[in-house]
Amino acid sequence: MKTDKGHYAKKHPPGRTVNRSVADALEKRVKDGQLSCAAAFSAASELKISPEEVGFTLDALEIRLTKCQLGLFGYGPEKKIIKAAKIVPEEMEESIRKGLKNNRLSCETTWDIATTFGVKKMTVSSACEKLEIKISPCQLGAF
Repeated sequence: MKTDKGHYAKKHPPGRTVNRSVADALEKRVKDGQLSCAAAFSAASELKISPEEVGFTLDALEIRLTKCQLGLFGYGPEKKIIKAAKIVPEEMEESIRKGLKNNRLSCETTWDIATTFGVKKMTVSSACEKLEIKISPCQLGAF
């Protein structure tokens, strides 16, 4: 277990324990101490566990999550790659605003909106950037 970077485990209650079989499965997918968001979701699906459990396990093992599928973090020196959309279709804006909780749009709702409109996930996060709407919480618990 890495302890020299991140300190991601500190985000969680001290008594929560790692499922060793989940940890072993995730560690096999890690490259250079990192796992992409897409790989984390693939693992959750294959292991039949929640994305939150995957995120917790990665945090507990101090494995860095990279390449957020919404473009919000994990992309080299600039960290986030998402840029504000030039325009946001009225129907999409309405759907985004309906999905807000505490003035934020959850990652899961962002994905749902992308599916509903048949667009890429980053298209919706780009719309949120334009509308100055923060996306949170992350399904993996990264933010």
